[in-house]
Amino acid sequence: MASPRRVIVLGAGIGGTTVARRLRRALPSTHRVVLVEREAQLLYQPSLLWLASGRRERAAIERPLRRQQRSGIEVVQGAVERIDPVARTVQVAGRELAGDYLVIALGAEQAPEAVPGLAAAGYNFYLPDGAEALRDAVADLASGRLAVLIAALPFKCPAAPYEMALLLDDGLRRRGRRGPVALDLYSPEPGPMPVAGPAVSAQVRALVEAQQIAYHPEHAAVRVDPQARRIEFAGGATAAYDLLAYVPPHRAPEVVVAAGLTNESGWIPVDRATLETRFAGVFALGDVTTIPLAHGKPLPKAGVFAHAQAEAVASQLLQRIRGRGAASRFDGHGGCFVETGGGRAGFGSGNFYAEPAPQVRLQPPSRWQQLRKLLLEKYWLGFRW
Repeated sequence: MASPRRVIVLGAGIGGTTVARRLRRALPSTHRVVLVEREAQLLYQPSLLWLASGRRERAAIERPLRRQQRSGIEVVQGAVERIDPVARTVQVAGRELAGDYLVIALGAEQAPEAVPGLAAAGYNFYLPDGAEALRDAVADLASGRLAVLIAALPFKCPAAPYEMALLLDDGLRRRGRRGPVALDLYSPEPGPMPVAGPAVSAQVRALVEAQQIAYHPEHAAVRVDPQARRIEFAGGATAAYDLLAYVPPHRAPEVVVAAGLTNESGWIPVDRATLETRFAGVFALGDVTTIPLAHGKPLPKAGVFAHAQAEAVASQLLQRIRGRGAASRFDGHGGCFVETGGGRAGFGSGNFYAEPAPQVRLQPPSRWQQLRKLLLEKYWLGFRW
C-alpha cells in the first residue's frame, strides 16, 4: 500500500475542482486532498454572459464552497499569501500548509487599472457585479452608442466578448431598441479568436457583422476618458461611446510571480502533456499557465482546457501516488460554444496541438448546440459544485 500522501490544490474553479474530486474518489482516505479557495461562493463563469444579458440571476450561478466537503475533500478558505515551490508549502491566511504534491489552479487576475480610466468608464462583465450593472444599464439605454471593448491580450474565454456583443444585440432587438442603438466591438486582435485559425476567425467575424455590429480589429486601448466617454487607442485613433462593456487586462496572480513560477510571458510555463512545472511535484493548469503552440501563439485561456488539463494532472498524480498504471496526458484537444442569440449557439472544436497550426472547425449555430451549453451549465452547478 502506498504511504499516505497530501495533495494541495490551489483554486476551486473548474480545473482545481476537477483535480480534487477525481483524486478524492480514487484514493483511500489515508491520502489527504486539500482544496484552497479565496471565495466562499464558487461562480460558474460562463454564465456571466447570461447574467449580463438578463437571462440569469446571480444566485442561480453560484454554489457554496463548503459543498466540496461532502466529497471528503478538506476545504481551506482564504487567500494564498505565499508559495514555496521547492518545499511545496503555501501560506493561506497566515496558516502554513505543506504537501507532497502541489497543484496551482489560481486562474488569471483581472487588472482594469492597467488601462488608465477603464475601471471608472464602463462595466466589467467578467465579474458578477459588473455583469449585473451592465444588465441594468442596457435596460435603460434607449439610444446612443454601445461599445464592447477587449482591453488587452491575453484574456480568458476567447469567444466571450463576441458572444456578449451578439447577446446585447439580441436583447436590444427583442425590446425594439436596436435601431437607435449603434453597437461597436473593439479588439487588439487581428481578428476574432485568431489562434483557432483564419477560417474560424472569418466565420465568427461574419456572425458579428451579420447583425450590423461594427467590428474594429487591431484597436489596443491605451486610455479611457470617463467624462468625455472616449476610448484612446495605440496609434492615435479614438472612439466615442455612450455605454461601455469591457473585458479587462489579465495577469498572473502576484503570488505566483513572487514565487518565481512565471517566465518572460508573465505566466507559468508547464510541460504541455503532464502540466508539471520546472519544480518537481508542482503542477499548474488552466488560465495561470502558458503553453506555446506550433504557430507561436499560446494555447487560449479557456475552461475547456482547464478541465482537460485537470483530468491529466489527476491521472499523473494517481500514477505517482499508487505507483502503478499508465497516466493520461493532455493532448491539446478542446472546444467551446459561441452563442449567437436567438436561442442558438455554434461550437468550435479541434486539436490545438496540431502542426503546423491548430486544426479547428466551427459548427454553425443551432438550437442543439444551445441546448448542449445549457446542459453543461446544469452539470457543473448541479453535480460538480
